[in-house]
Amino acid sequence: MSAMRHIAVIDIGKTNAKVALVDLAALSEVALRRMANAPVPQAPYTHHDVEALWAFILESLAGLNREQRIDAISITTHGATGVLVDAAGELVLPVLDYEFDGPDGMAEDYDAIRPPFAETGTPRLPLGLNLGAQFFWQQKSFPAEFARAAALLMYPQYWALRLTGIAANEVTSLGCHTDLWNPWTADFSSLVERLEWRSLMAPVRPASDRLGPILPTVAVRTGLDPHTPVFCGLHDSNASLLPHLLSDKPPFSVVSTGTWVVSMAVGGKQIALDAARDTLVNVNALGDPVPSARFMGGREFSVLTKDQPEPWTEDDVGAVLARKMLLLPSTQQGSGPFPHHAAAWLDADGINKGQRFAAISFYLALMTATCLDLIGADGPTTVEGPFARNRLFVGMLAAATARAVVASEAATGTSIGAALLASDQLMAQGKGERIERPIDPAWVDYVSAWRAAVEVQG
Repeated sequence: MSAMRHIAVIDIGKTNAKVALVDLAALSEVALRRMANAPVPQAPYTHHDVEALWAFILESLAGLNREQRIDAISITTHGATGVLVDAAGELVLPVLDYEFDGPDGMAEDYDAIRPPFAETGTPRLPLGLNLGAQFFWQQKSFPAEFARAAALLMYPQYWALRLTGIAANEVTSLGCHTDLWNPWTADFSSLVERLEWRSLMAPVRPASDRLGPILPTVAVRTGLDPHTPVFCGLHDSNASLLPHLLSDKPPFSVVSTGTWVVSMAVGGKQIALDAARDTLVNVNALGDPVPSARFMGGREFSVLTKDQPEPWTEDDVGAVLARKMLLLPSTQQGSGPFPHHAAAWLDADGINKGQRFAAISFYLALMTATCLDLIGADGPTTVEGPFARNRLFVGMLAAATARAVVASEAATGTSIGAALLASDQLMAQGKGERIERPIDPAWVDYVSAWRAAVEVQG
């Protein structure tokens, strides 16, 4: 095992930013700092407040280092985000929020030049969810600023640049529904060539590469050893997948939960992906293509519960199952397996708060099971992130897939995977409660009722 033990993981999610301290010896988080990550709705377009995030990162590194010496830094972030910097590493344009709708205004022009699904494994997505569409819109809308760009970086590597002064890119973010990467050839897509962006692309390096030590200014601000290494970093869902690639025997699947619920199948059934239902090909930290599907489950949960989970009882669960109180997709339209369905409640008159929470949890599990079906998932499913702590979600997922579900114990599955980039361990043992398919037929009947109602809805 590496001599490095305590790894600080910078984890920038769409909803929250975190800095976790991971103990590699125990493969567990021993400390965590968190802040809300809200985009700034100001000119020239809605963008990420990178300076507030940078201040949070430096303060968190300093605080954690006072509690326990940090041996190295790793980075993971949400996808669909890229950064344009000049020769000095400064932004030439604000970092665009992928939920900003500006790129939709040039959708027809972009559609005429983007590569086909067969080349990139990237479905056509709305807003700025295709990173290529973001950069295309920025180039056309702000030509003078775009012309000043010296490098185009994925989001994890932007933070690596700020920490080390070294520009790089990495395949898990490049391969995350960007239109920029061909997972079959492990090279940039025809879009990059067509728009003459290759010269802007910082060198592609493995996620586990040590880019270099922290800059002297960072060492002064944080109190870290000036020789503290920074690893290249990776996309957050692929960070969740990495420990399982190192330890689990295929077939298996991993569900990474956060703002997005991303399902990834390893060694599953051969199946044709349906680009119209938000399936895609991710690229894992080892460089291999991974069939994936996703929906905005964390955002749906937040909207439906107002971030206030309600206490529930077994009687509440029994009532939901018996009456078939159903929430049908989709509360967040435009993505996911049912992008054009309008959400609806069925047989939910008089539903109380506990019952409503149970039905919402069941809905999210059934959406996840649909995603797993769409990518040919087989074998046990491990749930990482916040939904792993929701017993109702995990139980219904087991019922809907008729396969075992492992609820990960890690508070943030992404942080463990990102920390493993700093380790020479060949194996990583996952931990969590294993839940088998419920024996109670009422759960299976509920699954059938939901699927039938969705079919009618469609």
